[in-house]
Amino acid sequence: MPTVLDAPTKMQTCIDACNACMQACEECLSLCLQEADAKARTHCINMLRDCADICAMSAQYMARGSHHAKQLCSLCASICDACASDCAQFRDPHCQRCADACQACANECRKMAQ
Repeated sequence: MPTVLDAPTKMQTCIDACNACMQACEECLSLCLQEADAKARTHCINMLRDCADICAMSAQYMARGSHHAKQLCSLCASICDACASDCAQFRDPHCQRCADACQACANECRKMAQ
């Protein structure tokens, strides 16, 4: 897989995890809106939006080599943890896959934030 401007492996791994999480959150969000209990998922749906946005922004900050990338990755890890917890409450396969992607991203972002 090509790296962004020859980013260090640790950073590229985190960028990839952020992009995968953003995609999982967007897909889960769309599918949750189609569920019969969509109204009961309002908090989770809003969390999915937050998570997708922070993941995309974190990947962008890392790709451009921003001096604030580590700080943003720390926040991203917290939001991904919260989103993983919310998604894990729903038994739908898309929610479970999203929870896994969020947890993986949180782990990589914590490594980047160090």
